Amino acid sequence: MTATAVARAIGYRRVSTAEQAGSGLGLDAQQTTIVAGAARLGLPLADTFTDAGISGGLALEQRPGLLAALDAIGKGDVLIVAKRDRLGRDVLNVAMFERLAERKGARIVSAAGEGTDTNDPTSRLMRQIVDCFAEYERAIIRARTRAALAVKKARGERVGGIPFGYQLAGDGRTLESHADEQRALGLLRELRAAGYTFRAVADELNRQGFRSRTGGRWVRQSVHMLSRTA
Repeated sequence: MTATAVARAIGYRRVSTAEQAGSGLGLDAQQTTIVAGAARLGLPLADTFTDAGISGGLALEQRPGLLAALDAIGKGDVLIVAKRDRLGRDVLNVAMFERLAERKGARIVSAAGEGTDTNDPTSRLMRQIVDCFAEYERAIIRARTRAALAVKKARGERVGGIPFGYQLAGDGRTLESHADEQRALGLLRELRAAGYTFRAVADELNRQGFRSRTGGRWVRQSVHMLSRTA
């Protein structure tokens, strides 16, 4: 007689570069919401996967955390997100993610509700509306960002991201070394050279009191991203 598999909850968190300093969208806040959501469903939270600094408009192959989360779920499992827009801000992509979960006999649940509690026609419509607004909001953010960058460029100020380990100098154009971030980078390189996994590096950075650029704890995905450029 084959034992029946116990349904589990798998968490997924995402922040984009623009959202990392936003209100209520931090990784720690999302994790708290995911844990509470799993408890409400009466399911053990087996693992949580993270995409840090990843745009919600990217396709699945560019979302290693979400790809791992979808790979981890099985029949009867639930993939929990803090809010529906953490899945993404592209209607077609989100519909594909949901379909992939359904094909594995699992479902995606937003801890905020948003039409994910049931699968009746009204709930499906609610999800589609939420996804449309998320895509619209992304378009608005991009338009505002382009306008702000155009103003900065016209003023002769620096545009574009600032690499980890550096900060903007007082002239608003040049970069200068950021002492704490450079120490974190040095430790990251040392640990990776010694064979530490991305998760182990994140744990050690947290243990030694280093914080990410947003002031939060280090996670595996953020270490992985930095390792490609460090």
